[in-house]
Amino acid sequence: MHTEASPQAADCDVAIIGAGPAGAAAAARLSRLGWRVHVIERSHFPRFSIGESLLPQSMAYLEAAGLLETVQAGGYQPKNGAAFTRHARTTTIDFREKSTPGWGTTYQVPRADFDQRLIHAAEAQGATLEFGTTVTAFSADAARPVLQLEDEQGTTRHLSARFVLDASGYGRVLARLEALERDPRAEPRMAIFSHVEDGIEDADYDREKILIGVHPEDAGIWYWLIPFADGHASVGVVGDIDTLAAHGDNPEARWQALLDQEPRFRQLLHQARRVREVNEIRGYAASVTRLHGPGYALLGNAGEFLDPVFSSGVTIALHSAHLAAPLVDRQLRGEEIDWHAAFETPLRAGVDTFRAFVEAWYAGTLQTIVFHEAPPPRFKRWISGVLAGYAWDRDNPFVTASRRRLATLAEVCAQRDEVRS
Repeated sequence: MHTEASPQAADCDVAIIGAGPAGAAAAARLSRLGWRVHVIERSHFPRFSIGESLLPQSMAYLEAAGLLETVQAGGYQPKNGAAFTRHARTTTIDFREKSTPGWGTTYQVPRADFDQRLIHAAEAQGATLEFGTTVTAFSADAARPVLQLEDEQGTTRHLSARFVLDASGYGRVLARLEALERDPRAEPRMAIFSHVEDGIEDADYDREKILIGVHPEDAGIWYWLIPFADGHASVGVVGDIDTLAAHGDNPEARWQALLDQEPRFRQLLHQARRVREVNEIRGYAASVTRLHGPGYALLGNAGEFLDPVFSSGVTIALHSAHLAAPLVDRQLRGEEIDWHAAFETPLRAGVDTFRAFVEAWYAGTLQTIVFHEAPPPRFKRWISGVLAGYAWDRDNPFVTASRRRLATLAEVCAQRDEVRS
């Protein structure tokens, strides 16, 4: 435990808002370095969350945080890629066949169990946890930021720290309190989702891949099927708000009506039994003007969230914690850190790569590539690298020039399809 506390005698060295993957990873790393870490979480664990399909790149970040063994002991469903279905045709991308070195496999995880495992592993490494507490106000300060906290009985107190990390996810605590939110420049979309006992008996179904389906008539609507190890699965549908809302009077009706319209999902899930209520999230995309300020930084979804289509959320969250924790350590030791150059710029570079892929999906460009019968192998390996989470690999040309190269490859695939037809 470090003893060189600041002259202001802060209550802790690092306060972390949110106990999800980013908060847990940052808490674990900083606790292992000997700092006094206090995690504030509004809800109680275990708690439900979507974002259940990890990407292989996440494994390296979990390992660096000392959390890999905890995850490996979870008995989760292994995942090695993604399958895509449209008009009864299925194609696959195997993450083990990627251009970037590193992990090629990962897991599909019920987040209630996954998040609880991670945060309690961080606690075992020395972090202090506080559940059922809401951050209601914040005073930014380069040396001693202060959080105002309110518990479930309405009692208010203040917590001072030497640095604050906001890992509050969809709560976006500091983005709201510091007026950092901005237009995400994305079409307002909605996700409708539930968990089922899937009852899938199809011998051709690969449980080691997330299945992404495309609506047969509207390519802007897509589906996810994420199988878990216990025979349950997460099933969701995403599209623009007005279109999806027109399919029923309530979330359950919309979810069922839309699932019935996709042939492969309808066939696979004909014996499925829903095991939790259907929920929906509207207008989920988010962006901020900056990811750091005096005495604080924003991690993962607390700053930026794109879209669930390529399961990038947890990877971005863990990457942000992977970048931030060593910088916090150095700053607490007395170094002056350029947070824009060392944190914000590199983090946004990968987010922008994912953004280009998301935009290309909805524009149809990436769908043209994915469903092409024989895309050039090296291009497929590069794309597999990004979809496996390696969006910060500057040796991958689809990272350094995503939009241009995706557009060029889609044009080549379309021309080949024309020749073939």
